[in-house]
Amino acid sequence: MAQARQYVSNRLLPEPLPEEPIAILRSWMLEAAEKDAMVNPDAMTLATADESGRPSARIVLAKEIDPGRGAVVFFTNRESHKGRELRVNPRAALVFFWDALHLQGRVEGPVEPVTDAESDEYWKSRWVISRVSAWVSQQSRPLGSREEILRKVEEASVRFGVPADGSRDADIPRPHNWGGYRVWAERVELWIGQPGRVHDRGLWARTLHRAGSGYRGGPWTSTRLQP
Repeated sequence: MAQARQYVSNRLLPEPLPEEPIAILRSWMLEAAEKDAMVNPDAMTLATADESGRPSARIVLAKEIDPGRGAVVFFTNRESHKGRELRVNPRAALVFFWDALHLQGRVEGPVEPVTDAESDEYWKSRWVISRVSAWVSQQSRPLGSREEILRKVEEASVRFGVPADGSRDADIPRPHNWGGYRVWAERVELWIGQPGRVHDRGLWARTLHRAGSGYRGGPWTSTRLQP
């Protein structure tokens, strides 16, 4: 077996650890985008669980990492498998992994739907064909054939007056079952890969308190973790 390629990292978490970790997480995602380190620098693993605790995971795109609130936002069909799990067990774990930069971030915490206004704003920014497909897809439900879903997209495109190549926009309303979620960070781990697997890891935790439709976070506590 070939020996794994070694590398030299000139990056470490600050000493002492910063008071707040979300700004670092956001800066890593922006760095991955600026350096064109991967096709989807905003990709993250979203793990949820059903009422019995059975977990499931998939890749989604983070549309906002908000240091002010200490939260991450993503959008999806709320009747999908993940949406149904979040309805009965509104907690999630996220993993970001920027392999080319040897950086990883983990976030765990409760989940709340974003406001209708936030969902509407992002909905309008999506490519028009993506808005059409959101109307016809009963995400995660069984499908008879690939042709079936393509036919539905074509029929909806005609109904909304959208060219097949998406070259012209259209005013397509947001489906009631499509919207965003905000994952409120309760625990955050930041990881920087190091030679010999002596990785640099930091863990932040805080207590969240209900505040209206969301949460208010207490002060963060932090500690370094062994690799």
